[in-house]
Amino acid sequence: MADEKTRTSGEVPRPEPKGPILPTTNPEADKAQPPKAALHPALYVATWISLSSSVILFNKWILDTLEFRYPVILTAYHLTFATVATQLMARYTTLLDGRKSVKMTGRVYLRAIVPIGVFFSLSLICGNLTYLYLSVAFIQMIKATTPVAVLLSSWSMGLAPPNIKQLLNVSAIVVGVMIASFGEIKFVWIGFLYQLGGIMFEAVRLNLVQALLSSAEYKMDPLVSLYYFAPICAAMNGIVALFWEVPKMSMAEVYHVGLFTFFLNGLCAFLLNVSVVFLIGKTSAVIMTLCGVLKDVLLVIASMLIWGTPVSSLQAFGYTIALGGMIYYKLGFDALKGYAGEAGRQWAEFGAARPALRKVAVIGAVLLFVFILFGGLAPTYAPDYDPSQYLAGAAEKFGVSR
Repeated sequence: MADEKTRTSGEVPRPEPKGPILPTTNPEADKAQPPKAALHPALYVATWISLSSSVILFNKWILDTLEFRYPVILTAYHLTFATVATQLMARYTTLLDGRKSVKMTGRVYLRAIVPIGVFFSLSLICGNLTYLYLSVAFIQMIKATTPVAVLLSSWSMGLAPPNIKQLLNVSAIVVGVMIASFGEIKFVWIGFLYQLGGIMFEAVRLNLVQALLSSAEYKMDPLVSLYYFAPICAAMNGIVALFWEVPKMSMAEVYHVGLFTFFLNGLCAFLLNVSVVFLIGKTSAVIMTLCGVLKDVLLVIASMLIWGTPVSSLQAFGYTIALGGMIYYKLGFDALKGYAGEAGRQWAEFGAARPALRKVAVIGAVLLFVFILFGGLAPTYAPDYDPSQYLAGAAEKFGVSR
């Protein structure tokens, strides 16, 4: 009997795996990834306000309180610090990668960057010279005229056509600063002129930067701008300081301030530029405007607390007008009307939810206003009254020796 032929499959059986079977798909990949925790914009705003205020108070403390009266040297040091720091960041971090998209050539650098750097240096020099003569509070009041200077310089440079309506909008700023200047108790003309010069130089610089950034090829964030501007500014300030202040300075004055203090001062000034980069895109222009006003008010208060700067009621009244005019100019009537309506709605809701607390807030605000008004405007009676002479006369009558 013939052997039966059996058909067998050509498939070879696979051996059973000895270890655990690995999945062919990653189940975790199908799950929605939780969003990364982002910092609240208020943190960026608080950091910017803190650093901006700290730089101003720090400079005033070094130049005036510690009597290191060499503002050009201090400015040159800040810019040298910024030059070294930006070069290191460009080499070892990604914060300055934006410079790779900028088509920077030698011709563009000479025709655009160098003029901007020159006006930047002049504004810094004049700004630091002002600290030798005026208080921080009065300096911040004068700085409220910066939008006016920017507007006028843009007209004179042909960057924008003259507009009477815009001029009327900024007139409140000028009036407010004039009132604040009349109310300044320690007014010094040379310091006032230095500050006006610094504002004008800064206005020209801002318009030159706006003209440069109007081209898509030269879009730069503040840190990249500092990368290009700092070297030429440091060189210019260094040359001026070499002939103007270095011959008069001694190392004893440097050691009196302290090398570590200088390092912290330069670091604080540089971190301010870094904070601006992180702040951009996190807040709106409205928030930036209001935060700038808040920073100026806080600086005025800090100047009063730290150095005992006297601020008259007339000065406070004028500064309030200037700040109101600046807010109106930057935001516009329609935006302010919308925000006022929203604020009124929120206040009404707060009153409906907590009527007692709302009454306490209103009474407290009224009392504070009355206290400030009568405390500042009321005359001071018998300012030269000295009771010691009358006590001495009475003691002699009774034969009591004092």
